[in-house]
Amino acid sequence: MMLTKRTFLTGLAAFPLALASMPAVAQGKLSVVATTGMIADAARQVGGDLVEVNALMGPGVDPHSYRQTRSDIVALARADVVLWHGLYLEAQMQDFLHELGDRGTVTAVAESLPRDLLLAHEDYDDKFDPHVWMVPDLWVHVVDNVRAALTKAQPDHADTFAANAAIHLDELQELATYAAKIMATVPAERRVLITAHDAFNYFGKAYGFEVLGIQGISTESEAGLRRIADLVDVLVDRDIAAVFVESSVSDRNIRALIEGAAARGHKVQIGGELFSDAMGEPGSYVGTYIGMIDHNATVIARALGGDTPTAGMKGLLNG
Repeated sequence: MMLTKRTFLTGLAAFPLALASMPAVAQGKLSVVATTGMIADAARQVGGDLVEVNALMGPGVDPHSYRQTRSDIVALARADVVLWHGLYLEAQMQDFLHELGDRGTVTAVAESLPRDLLLAHEDYDDKFDPHVWMVPDLWVHVVDNVRAALTKAQPDHADTFAANAAIHLDELQELATYAAKIMATVPAERRVLITAHDAFNYFGKAYGFEVLGIQGISTESEAGLRRIADLVDVLVDRDIAAVFVESSVSDRNIRALIEGAAARGHKVQIGGELFSDAMGEPGSYVGTYIGMIDHNATVIARALGGDTPTAGMKGLLNG
């Protein structure tokens, strides 16, 4: 059953006994629920031992189409802090999350980014491309908003949150420097990034790549035969040798591109799997924001002819 804004309060009413009987978060820790893994990682980095963080959307989950479940309602209702992205990323949950905002500390951590840093949404005139996590220099704004939200909920620990955030921001600067360095080694004529959907426009703008997605910014948009045919023309005419699949989007359309190019005598390979709207498995290096972006940058640069370390920035990638 689809749970929307209208069913939020009645949904809570259905769970009072369950809420009372569920075990509480470890004493003294702040209970944080984040929609995406990227936001959850930021909360863990900033909150450290003072927080217990739960991400609603795990590896391979598409936030554009995700709808809250009954267990999500329970988790969100019990949380001390709720962190969601905004910018119409969680399109199917947006009304629900606004309703939830009347109940406590709920923050859309990307909504307040400076508008001059945002790209227009190709499908909606009044909205912006939400994929700001693709560039560490943009993600720093989200990390600072996470710090502010945790501080508001637990002001006695403001100094700790600030210190943890400062450490993580230094790591993001190191990541930004690494990404810029290896992207600059890709030959200019090869800086064309073709993926399943337009999740990499901020990446392209930051590092000087032309980005072409089969689907639009939202995975809800349909990729027509005309669009695939046009991209096959691009592959053949510009002698592009690699395209990329995404961990949270079906590879069907990418396979169609490769087959279309092959039918015209042009060989195209899959350059690798990128993490677009979700990170890797929890507990793994690519299950962190740093690892996710290290992986994406390294895989893209290597596949398109750049010079990269075998195992990425920290030597933790699998070749």
